[in-house]
Formats: sequence, structure tokens, C-alpha cells
Amino acid sequence: MDVDLEGIIQCIKQGDENGVQTQLQEFNKEYAQCFFFDSEERDRRKFRQNKVRENADSDSDSDQDDQEDRGLVLRQNLALVLVRFIRTGVKCRLLRVSLRTLRILSRDKKVLGPLVTDGALLTLAKLAGLTTSDASDESSDPDSDFYDNVIASLVEANVLRGRTDEDEGDVEADDQRVECFDEDAKSDISIADSGDLDSIGCSGRHRTSINEMHSRGSMHHKVLERGRRDRRESKMEGEEEEEEGGASGDEAQRKEAMKVLCNVVYNSTWAQERFSSLRLMCGLTERLSCSVSGSPLSSVHFYELRLMFLITALRRELSTQLHQEGGVSIFTAALESCLGVQWKDQYECVLDPAAPPISLEASQHVIEILKILFNITYSTHRQAPSQDDAALYRHLVAMLRLCLMRKCLLSDDTDELQGHTVNLLSALPLQCLDVLLTVPLEPDSKQCQGVNLDCVHTLVLFMERRLDSGDKMKEKLTPILNLLTESCRAHRETRHYIRKHILPPLRDTSHRPEEGSTVKSRLIRLMTHLDTDLKHCAADLIFVLCKENVSRFVKYTGYGNAAGLLATRGLLGGQGPGAFCSNAKYSSDSDSDTEEYRQVKGRINPVTGRVEAEQPDPMEGMTEEEKEEEAKRLIMLFNKLSRDNIIQPMGVDSEGKLVPMSGLRDNSLTEEVKPGPENDGEAEEGENN
Repeated sequence: MDVDLEGIIQCIKQGDENGVQTQLQEFNKEYAQCFFFDSEERDRRKFRQNKVRENADSDSDSDQDDQEDRGLVLRQNLALVLVRFIRTGVKCRLLRVSLRTLRILSRDKKVLGPLVTDGALLTLAKLAGLTTSDASDESSDPDSDFYDNVIASLVEANVLRGRTDEDEGDVEADDQRVECFDEDAKSDISIADSGDLDSIGCSGRHRTSINEMHSRGSMHHKVLERGRRDRRESKMEGEEEEEEGGASGDEAQRKEAMKVLCNVVYNSTWAQERFSSLRLMCGLTERLSCSVSGSPLSSVHFYELRLMFLITALRRELSTQLHQEGGVSIFTAALESCLGVQWKDQYECVLDPAAPPISLEASQHVIEILKILFNITYSTHRQAPSQDDAALYRHLVAMLRLCLMRKCLLSDDTDELQGHTVNLLSALPLQCLDVLLTVPLEPDSKQCQGVNLDCVHTLVLFMERRLDSGDKMKEKLTPILNLLTESCRAHRETRHYIRKHILPPLRDTSHRPEEGSTVKSRLIRLMTHLDTDLKHCAADLIFVLCKENVSRFVKYTGYGNAAGLLATRGLLGGQGPGAFCSNAKYSSDSDSDTEEYRQVKGRINPVTGRVEAEQPDPMEGMTEEEKEEEAKRLIMLFNKLSRDNIIQPMGVDSEGKLVPMSGLRDNSLTEEVKPGPENDGEAEEGENN
């Protein structure tokens, strides 16, 4: 591959657009699915190399640093040159190729300098259709002095290259591990799915020219996994063959510019701040508002949604601003357009069982809209909405029911769509979720006491799938567990239905409650999970299904599993007053025991929650003196463990909270010694006598 920055600059100066395009296309083809190693990965490689090469020359590290500095200078200058170049009015096809190169470069945080200036942001925004403003603060005319200065800096970097030795190419063979990333998850990065780009960022070892960097093995990069982009119905594979100047070419140009903006905004806090100051937020909102009016879905629209998601996720003040400016209405209308909703009633959408699955492209648009709506409504859950807002939220919830009940072409897309729907439902005011239950009954509907619970049944099945997933348990389970808990606390019919599904009448007491593969057993196992939030969410759901009754809760879970939640809420002493006070109002019906449970109730160990095998008496055959000696020995052992702070004896205070035994003893002695008014009088009288 014969691509180098000096050659690109010379072609630009000479007006050889074909030469520029050819070299940039080679660069794009080579590194389209790669990331440069970040400094953390470089340090790990250095550590491993030093372990293997203990007698290596001490100058090797400094040589590597020189190479890295040169590679960074090359990429920074390439970005600087291309930003300047695209302002000169280049042809459409060459412009798209240049933007694609900038997209690759924008994955590297250390190369963002030329891309985060106001002029560069306005240039990219104009190409993306977000603004009509020009970068008036910087010249857009070709400037030979500018390019000469860039070449001079490269010549200076070339001088440093002479200090490198021949064995530089050997050190890279040490680590050829490949990490897979979804290209779109990085080029149009998602906070929820992709994490921090600090972990995949920038500089690796580089040479003076791109050709040398590749051929001598010093360019380290991570290969990207083909992922979500391949599932969308787009013309990505045919972009290179698009005709210049056509409508598809304009769309491809806008899409590439939008991708660069997504990378820059994600990687740069400064770009996030300037995004609002330059009024790009207004332009993006206007673009999305115009896209709502029944226009066909396009890949450009998808990246506009992705950019809006990034802005609202990274800048909370902008999400609040968007909410105040009617963002919920805008994206609710966008959701309605993507789903093609037909209304049967004010808060009821037509759900046709014979309707085709949601298309690949529509499902991705809907997911982005749901993520944006979550960002701008996340704080409304505990707020009492106004009448107008309540009507708007109920209108939205009716469509979210459709998102839960409909299928996508791919099962993974269906699961992802339901996951983001659950997240949004958990962010909306609880009183507005009654729309999920007000749908008329159908012949095959799941129901309880005349209420349609098809949506609740879908949520329970979704929770079961998340329980089976096994990875990222906290992120995947806490939203659905919280949603089901709050719904059970608020709606009696929901609680009855879910309780029959999760906590059926207790019959088999031969196994611990956490043993087995039932939904109840898996939830009870989570009650002792290492993650505090996850175990509390699982315990809360079971506790609410037991109507927050301590004895019933212990009956189904065992005291050992229940102790964590009871201690947190100050309920270890039973139903006495505690720190927790629920506003839920439960019916007074009792929990009827099955015949099987009543027969063994007296032999159930309350700690383990099962019938234990009878154990022989350990003191059988011992005399009273031997029993007393054994008791003294145990007391001495416990005292020693307590003095050495190995164990700390605990007790339950008057409020049902766990406190150290020493604290209980001190409090009881204080209460006995502290004289009251009557005791004071008696003491004085005794002294006088």
C-alpha cells in the first residue's frame, strides 16, 4: 500500500484530486475496521516485553516513544489537512472519501485537536445538514504556506526517525491478541452498549509514512467485529459505487459527516460544550422534527438519532432543555411514525397478530428513539405530572405496550427492543402505566379478575430470559425487577398474577428455597448476590409479592436469605416499627397453607427454609458436669474470637435493627441506672432517713 501524508499534501497542492482520492481510499480500505492501540495497552505490551527481554537496551523504550510521537504527529496533521481540504469545495465523491478518512481518525482521542475547533465543527455540521453557517473565522481558500508548514513539520519528524534501530519490528510480534468491537458501536457510539472509548483509544507505534507503518509491522490496531450495521437495511456496501451528484450521494455525504460528529462529540468534552453554543442542538432538533412527518426511514435519520442520544446522554443540561422544549412530543411522534401506529381508542393501539414483524431498519430507529426518550424523562418517575403531561405519557405508554407485544425479524432485536422499552417504562410516572392494563380482554388473553395482563405476562417472560442470560446481570435485571416491583405494589391484579407465576403455593419443603431451576429459586439466589443493588431488587420483588409480611417472606425464602433485606429495613425483630415504611395498601386475605406444608410445618428449619434430616444429640451420654464444662469451653472460644475482632456478636435492638451486643448491653445498663423523677425522690428520701 503506497499511502503517505506527504504524497497526499503534494497532490492537494497540485490539484490532483484523483491522486488524493486514490490514496485516501487505500487508507480507508486498510483501516476501516481498526482502532489504534491506546496507551494502556501499550504499557501492558511494554511490561511483557521487559519480562522477556531483561537484557534489552535501555534506549528501546525511548525509541518506541519517538515512533509513537511520530505516528501521532502524522495522524494529527492528516486530520488538519483534511479539515482544511474539505472547505475548498471538493467534488462529492472525493468529499465522501475524505469524510470517511476523518471518521477513522476521529476514533483516536489524541487526534481530535483539529476536529474540535469551532470552524471544524461548523464545517462538519454544515455537511451534515445541521446548519447553513460557514466557518468564517478560518480561510477556506487553498494556502500553499499552510501545506508547506505541514510538510516542514513532517521533515522534522523524519529526522528523529534516524535514531531508531533495526530490531524495532521484532517487538510487535509479542502480542497479536484481537479484540472485537462493533464498528457502528464505535463510529456511531452508544453509551449503553459500548462503554468508554478510553479503553480503545489512540496511539500505538507508528512510522513516518502510512506505507512504512503497515509494511514494517509497527501499526497496532484492533479489528472490529461486523455487527449491528450489517443487520440494518442500508446501502452501505454500495456506497463506493454511488454516482456523483445524485440524491444518494448527498445522503452518503451527510451520513459520513454525521458519523464524524458522533465520534467527535463522544470523545471530546469540549465538542459537547460547543455543540450547544454553536446552536447545533437546535439544528439537530429541527432536522428530527422535520423527519417525523411520514418520511421514509433512512440511514442519515438513524445517525441523527444517534447523535441526539449522545448529546442527551453526555450533557444532562441539554436533555433537560430538550424536555422543556417539547422533546417528549417530538420523539413520541417519531416513535409513532416508525411503528406505523393505528389507534383503536384514545390510549389503545391496534395490535394485529397477523402483522409482519418490525423491519430491521425500523427496529434500530425505534431503539434509538426509546434511548433518547429515556434520557429526557429519567427524572419524571417520582414526580407528579400535570394533566397535560399525564395525557402525553399515557399516549407514549400505549405505544410502548405495542413495543413489548410486537416481534422483530431477529430475536436479538426483539430482546433489545423490549429491554429499552422496560428502561423507559421504569422512568415514567407510575400512575401513567395503568394504560398497560386497560386494554379489553381478547379470547386468548392472560387475565386476572377481568383485567388484561398480556403485557404483564410478556414482562415476566422477559425477566426470565434475563435471568437465563448470565452476563451483565445488574444492568439487565435491575430495570425489569424494579418495574415489576413497583407495578405489584401499585396494582393488585398484577401482584396476584405474578405471585401465582413466581410464588406458587408452597408444597415441597425437602429442598432449600434457593435450590432448583424455578423462577422463585433463581430470584432467591440473587438475594445473596455480591452486588448489593441486584440482591436488594430481587428481595424487594419477593417481599412485595408476600405483601411485605415478614413471616410470609421468611416462609418462602428462609431466614438466611431474608436477613439482608430485613436488616436493611429494620425488620429483623418481626413486624415491629422499622426504618422502612411502605405506602402500599394490601388486601387482608391470608396466605393459606397447602396440606403438604401443614404436615411438615413444625419440622421446617426457619433459617434454611426446608425440613432438615434429624441429627443425633451431640450431648447424648454426657453427664451434667461434662455438659457444663463444654458450655464453658464454647463461651471462652467465642470470647476470644470477639476480643480478636474475628467475629462481632450482634443483636436486635428495639427497632429491629442489627447492632453489636456491646451496644445493647450498654444501652440496657444506661436505662437501668438512669434515674427518673420518682427514683430521684426515693433516693433523696432514703438519704434523709
